[in-house]
Amino acid sequence: MLSKYGRGWIATPLAYIAQGLEATGISPNALTLIGFLLTVLVAIILATGNLLVGGLLLIFAALFDTLDGALARHSQQVTVFGAFLDSVMDRYSEAITIFALIFYFSAAPDGRINVLLLAATLIGSLLVSYTRARAEAVNIECKEGFFQRTERIVVLIIGLVTGWMTPVLWALAIFTNLTAIQRIVDVYRKTQPSRTR
Repeated sequence: MLSKYGRGWIATPLAYIAQGLEATGISPNALTLIGFLLTVLVAIILATGNLLVGGLLLIFAALFDTLDGALARHSQQVTVFGAFLDSVMDRYSEAITIFALIFYFSAAPDGRINVLLLAATLIGSLLVSYTRARAEAVNIECKEGFFQRTERIVVLIIGLVTGWMTPVLWALAIFTNLTAIQRIVDVYRKTQPSRTR
């Protein structure tokens, strides 16, 4: 939902930033890799238990992550490999962020439930991506789901900044997996022969 409506809000600012980036000569793929390295830095900070600082930096990293696509479109450098690389790095970024939190909570007192919730979230997030990729591999559009990557990042940032991690992790674990199920149901419906009387 946020992915759909939020894109319109930031399209104009991104276009201006992309124009400036184009003048530097940096490529969209280089931005993708820089964005991933920023996420690695955030993950290291989260693993040490600095959740507030990590949450604030994750806002910056998430915004930076949108620049590669904006630059590619503005400079007419959209490529199949660029889209592929961006998607793969997105999966790596999300996984390494969750892994960093698992590392932190595994050593924290009473952190076991958070570790389990993070593991469930990781499974769900991978399945949300996989269901779409597998559907598109057989030429079925699959963009359903109310808890896609943008929503997951926003909710996680809220938890990190406010300190309400356990309720947020419950929401992530439940709704991420519900989104994967939502996509499975969507593909099932689209693959059933139409019934006419």
